Amino acid sequence: MSLRRPSKEQPEHFEFNLISLEAAKKIVANYPKGKQQSAVMSLLYIAQRQNDNWIPLAAMKYIAKFLDMPYIKVYEVATFYTMYNLSPVGNFFIQVCTTTPCMIRGAYDLVEACKEKISKNENELSKNKKCSWTEVECLGACVNAPMMQINDDYYEDLDKEKTLKILDKVLSGEKPKPGSYRGRVNNEPENNRKTLMDLKNA
Repeated sequence: MSLRRPSKEQPEHFEFNLISLEAAKKIVANYPKGKQQSAVMSLLYIAQRQNDNWIPLAAMKYIAKFLDMPYIKVYEVATFYTMYNLSPVGNFFIQVCTTTPCMIRGAYDLVEACKEKISKNENELSKNKKCSWTEVECLGACVNAPMMQINDDYYEDLDKEKTLKILDKVLSGEKPKPGSYRGRVNNEPENNRKTLMDLKNA
């Protein structure tokens, strides 16, 4: 695993807004007294969602005080797990799965599309600051490989041409339609199901 470092540019202040604060309090209330530190991963996720999908150092310090735990422990969690972004990722964060099932079905064509349209390097904002991309491990949609995740949505059954079109929409600030790009519903066979269609003859 490569060393993950926080962004050089950091805001001076962070605190939960009212919605985040209410969510954080509900999560902490699920833990016994004295065990509230166990909520650190959930609170980091809340902070990331509030702060345009990345976690500044000020948020880690805020969470440390919120949970009455050492700041370094919050920092260790945030820098270890790759689901936490340590620098700005833009309005659209593209995660390309390159684990084996996606890889053998052309995942690196999707990576090339990201390099062409967004930036040559991972975790680097596009020129218009709207998006960035990174390679990730399995996202659990192996049947519909190759695929990528944009923010909270899955884009499946892709190739380079389809990925380029999706990225064009992202770069123009438009949210592409998620799902299969071969017309499948979930992970059913193409052209609908082929079995259990005629139960009368069973």
